[in-house]
This record gives sequence, C-alpha cells and structure tokens, in this order.
Amino acid sequence: MGLFRRIGNLFHRSRLASDMDAELEAHIALRTEDNIAGGMTPREARRDALVRFGNPAVMKERTAGADMALGIDGLWRDVRYAVRQLRRSPGFALTAIVTLTVAIGANAVVFSILNALVLKPLDLPGARRLYMIEQRGFPMNSYPDYLDLRQRNHSFEDIAVYIIGEAAMNTGSNPSHVWMYQASGNYFDVLGVQPYLGRFFHSSDEHGLDAVPYIVLSYDYWRTRFHSDAAVVGRTVELNRHSYSILGVAPPKFHGSELMFVPDFWVPVVDTPLIAMDDDLKSRGDRSLEMIGRLKPQVTAAQATGELNAIAAALQKTYPKDDDGLQFALVQPGLMGNMLGGPIRAFVSGLMLLAGLILLAACANLGSLFSARAADRAREIAMRVALGSTRARILRQILTEALVIALFGGTAGIAASSVLLRGLSVWQPMPNFPIRVQVNPDVGTYTVAVLLALMSGLLCGLAPIRQIFGTAPWEVVKTGAAVTRRKRLPGLRDVLLIVQVAVCAVLMTSSLVAVRGLERSMHSNFGFQPDRALLVDTELRMAGYEGDRVAAMQRRMLDTAATVPGVQSAGLISNIPLGLGFSETAIFADGATDFRASNAVAEPVQYSVSPGYFQSAGTTLLAGRDITWHDGNNAPAVAVVNRTFAQKLFGSVDKAIGKHFLHDSGKQRFEVVGVVEDGKYITLTEETKPAFFQPLAQSPTSSTWLVARTAGDPQNNAAALRAAIHGLDDGLLFTLTTWHESLNSALFAARAAAVSLGVLGLLGSVLAITGIFGMASYSVSKRFKEMGIRIALGADRIQVLRSALGGALRLLAIGSVAGLLLGMAATRVLAFIVYQATPLDPVVLAGTVMVMLLVGLVATWAPAQRALHIHPSRLLREDW
Repeated sequence: MGLFRRIGNLFHRSRLASDMDAELEAHIALRTEDNIAGGMTPREARRDALVRFGNPAVMKERTAGADMALGIDGLWRDVRYAVRQLRRSPGFALTAIVTLTVAIGANAVVFSILNALVLKPLDLPGARRLYMIEQRGFPMNSYPDYLDLRQRNHSFEDIAVYIIGEAAMNTGSNPSHVWMYQASGNYFDVLGVQPYLGRFFHSSDEHGLDAVPYIVLSYDYWRTRFHSDAAVVGRTVELNRHSYSILGVAPPKFHGSELMFVPDFWVPVVDTPLIAMDDDLKSRGDRSLEMIGRLKPQVTAAQATGELNAIAAALQKTYPKDDDGLQFALVQPGLMGNMLGGPIRAFVSGLMLLAGLILLAACANLGSLFSARAADRAREIAMRVALGSTRARILRQILTEALVIALFGGTAGIAASSVLLRGLSVWQPMPNFPIRVQVNPDVGTYTVAVLLALMSGLLCGLAPIRQIFGTAPWEVVKTGAAVTRRKRLPGLRDVLLIVQVAVCAVLMTSSLVAVRGLERSMHSNFGFQPDRALLVDTELRMAGYEGDRVAAMQRRMLDTAATVPGVQSAGLISNIPLGLGFSETAIFADGATDFRASNAVAEPVQYSVSPGYFQSAGTTLLAGRDITWHDGNNAPAVAVVNRTFAQKLFGSVDKAIGKHFLHDSGKQRFEVVGVVEDGKYITLTEETKPAFFQPLAQSPTSSTWLVARTAGDPQNNAAALRAAIHGLDDGLLFTLTTWHESLNSALFAARAAAVSLGVLGLLGSVLAITGIFGMASYSVSKRFKEMGIRIALGADRIQVLRSALGGALRLLAIGSVAGLLLGMAATRVLAFIVYQATPLDPVVLAGTVMVMLLVGLVATWAPAQRALHIHPSRLLREDW
C-alpha cells in the first residue's frame, strides 16, 4: 500500500507539499507549547523550537529522498535551477555544449562507419555464418575450382560465386551504361534473400553456359528506370544486344554481397560468355570470381578452412600447372576479402580509437571547466553547507547541470552526425563507378550517442567531487577562498591535459602529412603525363561488335581522334595505369619447362596497347623501338617492358633488347623490342613493379581506353572529340574524361585519409583549446585573491600572469613535443595510403608548431585577460 500511496502522490504534489508544511509547523508548535509550559516567553519558546528542530528545508530534502513524488519534484527544481545557472554563464554553457557536440558527433559518425563496415558488414539472415573464400590473399577464384569446392566440401551449406561487371542496357529507347553482378544460380539462396517482386534465378535454372537469359533488377534501378512498374516482370530487355527476360526485383536496401557497390541488376554468371564474349569460365587458371559460402551451424571457420585446404592439395596434384600453390582462407565478407577489407578495417578502427580519445579529452576538458566553476562558486557552496544543506545535495545539483549540458550537447551531436552520415551515404566518390558507403544512422548509432552523452555528463559532473566534499565552509566564509582538507592527487589532471594536447598534435601532424602527400601525388612522375590528355573509355561488345569488327572499329576510332583539331596523337590501352582494372600474370625465363606458379621469375602487370600509346601517354622510351602496326597477328610476339622488368630479368636496360621470355605456360614466347620508364600501375603507394606492354593486335580486347594528347587545355577539345566518336556509331557507349579526373579512383584513399584526419585534427584542436582554457581558468580562479593581493603589494602583472598561466603553458609544450614525435612515428602508417607521406617535411613540422602555438594563444587569451584586469581594491571590497 505504501508504494501505491507514493505513486498516487505524483499526481497531488501541491497537496503533499502543503501537508508537509502543516506537519512541520505542528511539530514546531508542540515544541513551543512545551517551552512555554517550562516558563519561557512565547518569543523565546518559538525561537528555541526552531533551533532545536533544525532547518525546515533540510527536513524537506530528507523527506523528499524517501518519497517518489517529492523526489521527482526536487529533480525538476534541480533542472530548472541548472538551466537558470547556465543562462547566467552563457560562455561556460556554450563552451561545454560545443565541446560535447563535437566529441559525441565525431564518435557517432565514426561508430556508424565502423558498425556498417566492420561490426555488422552484411544485413542478411545469419550473416555471421557467411564467409568469403579467398586464395593467396586475393578473393579471386576460377569457375572450375568453384565447381570442385562446391561438390567436394562438407562444411558449407552451399557456396556461390559472382563477379562485378558492366554492360549496355536497352529497354526500348537509347541504351544506357549499367553495372551488374554476374552471379551463380544459387547466389540469392546462399545469402538468404527473398524477392520483392517476381522471383530470383536458382541453380535449377542453370543448364549449361549461355542458357539462362534472365535478369533480376535492384529495387533502386526498378524504381528509377522502370518507375516502380509491377508489370515489369516478364518484360524483355536487351543486354549487350542480347535478349533477357526480367524475372523479378530484389528487396529494398539489398545491394548484394559487396558493401560499397550498388548494382543495377543481377544476371547468371553462366551467361558470361554471351555477355562478355569470352570463355574464361572454362579456364581453371583464370581467377576472376569472388566466392562466398554459408557455413553449416555446427562447423567452425577453422574446420572449414582445414577441409578447403585438403581439397586444394588434391587439386594441386590433379592440376599442377593451374592450381600450383593453391591455398584457401576464410575472411569476413563485404569488402572484397582482405584485399580491401584489411586496410579499411584497420583505418576505420584507428579512426574509432582517435574518436574515443577525442571524447576522453572532451570529458577531461569539461571536468576542468566544472572544477573551475566549482572554485568560482566556492563561497556559494560553503554558505549552503553552513546553512544545513548536505554535500550530496550540492553534488546532485552539479550533476544535474552536467547532465543538462550533456543532453543539449548529445542532441546537437546526434543531429549533426545524422546530417553528415546521410550526406556520406549518397556521396559517390567515383561518378563513373557505383561506389557508395551505406552508413545511414540507425538505432545503434543513436543508442551509442545517448550512452556516451550520459557517461560524459556523469564524468564531468563528478570532477569537482573532491572540492565539494573536501571544502571547509568556515575557512571559505572566513578567507573567501576554497580550502580543502585533503591533499590534491598529483598529476592526474595534468596527465589528461598532456594526453589530449599530444592527441591534437598527432592529428595535426598526420593531417598535414596527408595533405602534403596528396599535393605531391598530383605533381609526381607516374610513368605517364596526365596533363593535356583526354580519355575515352569504350567497351565495343556493349554495342554488339565481335571478331574482326572490334579491331576495325578501334582503328577507325584512332584515325578519327587524330583528325580532331587540337589533338596531337592518340593511342589505345586495355586498362589505364592507376585505373580500377589491372591484370597481373606469371612469366617464365626463356627455355623454362616447368610452368608451375612457384617457378615464375616475375608477376608483372600486363597491358595491351596500340601504336601511338606511349607518345599519347607521355611515357618515355628508354631503349629499342615502339610498337607498330606491323606487330600484328601473323607477326612474331613482341613486347615493350619497363625498366624494372628489364633489370629483374636481364640485368640492365641495354641487355634486354632482343631477349625473350615465356608467358601463358610457355605457349607464348615474347621478344623484347623496347624498354620504357617505370611507372605507377595499381596504386600510388606500391613498390616499383615490373610491367610489359604487348601489341593490341596480338592480344585483342573489346574493352579499351583511347588516350588523346592535346596541344592545350584538354577541356577545349573534349566536345569535338566526343562528337567525332559519337559520329562513328550513335549506339556506341563511351565515357570521356580528362586523365586528371580519372585519377580520382587512385587518389580516393589519400583524399579520404586527408579529409578524415583533417577533420579530426580540427576537432582535436578545438578540444585542446577548451582543455587548456579550462586548466588556465581553474588556475586563475583558484588563485584569484592571491593574485589581487600580490598586485596590491606591487608585483608586476606579467610576473603574476606567468605565475597563473605558466603551468598550463608548460603542459601545452610537453604535450606538443610528445605529440609531434608520436605523429612522426604514426604517419609511417599513412605511407600505405598516401603517396610520399613523410613527417620530416619542413612544412609539416613548421605547420604543426604554428598550429600548436595558435592553440595556446587562443586557449589562454581569456584567462590572461581576466588575470591582467584584476583590480585589488574592488577585489578586497567585494570580499571575493
């Protein structure tokens, strides 16, 4: 009954307060009557009763602690009082709220990215049992190996394969360039996905190569291209001039098994020969497919790996040339195995650590600010204690203020992070490639942000607990300064400040290193000259070109491009260096007879080029000759190699000319006819790699890039070149860009690192400023009267200022030096992401020093002004 009575009191708080007042007055009246009966006058009797009874407000507080209604009412009064106090100190309130907004917003953004890419990579049923199967560190496998693994293993419920590709889609109007998954028939079953409309294709639909002319649309593509038309199921469309029937539509938010790739549709992988006009699926040595499997419930990843490698050993014995060195490993899906997943997870985890340090620094800063505020309010606190208020009650009030600030800061941080995350989710860093980072905020993001806000509020509110419980009220009232009965724990707050200043210096050093590395990347020698160059990306099979028509059309494209005004030269290459596509292949010494992969002398990057490519690309020929139109199908196989290739195989550039090497298990014997300069082929941060270039006529491909070297600004010739290529065939799909624009993919990682570290560096600077400001403010507040007395006695104000702020400035110097040294060590990691990232750059060192000096100046300006404008007479008159 007592519990129900207390709950009922929640709805009758005014009546309850009146009852308490009446009850207290009754007790005082009874005591007064007893005193009068004892011989006191009514006035003395009343006074004695009040003294003996104690402070009524304290009695009400104690009663409120035992009653739910009065406790909530007291909490509400605390909140209103906290808001009034914060309104009286807008500078303090704004600084605290902005600090928490920055820290919580940064943690919410980074946690959402971590959650999307690392913690919960695939939002699919039973996603924890899904694993990518990669071999020798790459997620690429051959179709015959996939068939063997699927048939022989007993650890997986099923295994599927897929590859990302592009095609031309014609729905009855002009054809459009689209991106797709080419997936095995069991792909959707392995992932556990159900269609939104119609049905998916399955293994039962596969009846050999080129036998499954079906297509499944993504939800987004169905909504935008087909306007959410439910009658689209069964409709026929053309894909690379071949007819396909639409089976169904995938569910919303399902984008396949790669997190950052947003496809337009899915087609069966057995149709690859029809779409791509090749028979790579038949080759055991062609490793271009990604493999994903679902483990059985009682099987561990280690057990499955052991079984797969037992199968690999058997395949090596059966197919020693193609499967030599075959070894499988299971990795987390979603980011192309460890090839992209490893660096991305390490980078995002590092960002999460830095964001956590930023939040810790923010809490330390706010703790200093609350301690300084408690020092400023020492007289108020002492008076309240002297009048009978409990220290716990005062602490509760300060905690309420801290939680109110945490509420405002957390709300602002969540709002800011939501805007940033939604913008990041629709951002396409590579306009010509459907890459998106799906990091929309969810319940997990909001929950983490709220918990961090509450935790931050509690930590900040508890910071001045020693001042409150250690304050001697009679000393404060007598001297006007806070005197504690306990000794201060040495170094804790100082260490926290040094750590946050060091974190700021590390972030600033790293961001400056990333920016300088990015700047160097834009002006480095890549082995080609992107200035004054236009690129035309074509895929002739999308327009229905096959066989000899491909080479004829490519020759026409070159001849047409050469006639465009302003174009000096033109050439073709199968994949542009530093583009998204590349091909590495094993080569063998001339005369080799054992063609197992372990006997390869090198694995160079391989390109097919036309005559005129090196001139158009600005690649320097060091020795020998260029490729000519005489190097055709019926001519001996020749190659132009780079300097590293020549030195690795033949000892020097001069010795390489006229020498031979073997390729394709000895089926091709190449003569080296030229040597060109080294370059960057896959990533900007790669070590120098061997590469060779063979004639396009001897290694034909329908997918090429036309490189056109212009006399001036390439943008001035872009329209004319576009019109000329379009005039050859109005059904030909192509993309025209400058070579600088095409480097966006190669520079994406460096730019992302520079931006993210720059933002975190800015946040770290803001928090370092508030931390030093809090420490300096606390020092000035604690010694305010002492400094006033020293000034009154004739002390120089600069000496007083040095005494007040010297400690904070020393901590700034120590933290800056430590952070600079740590930053120089930490930025070595950036060398894997940013080209020529070095912390020993004088600009980086000078920039970091200047930033930290600016941080110190901004942080100590307000406390210094307060200390310099102390007026002793006013200070003593007000009895501060």
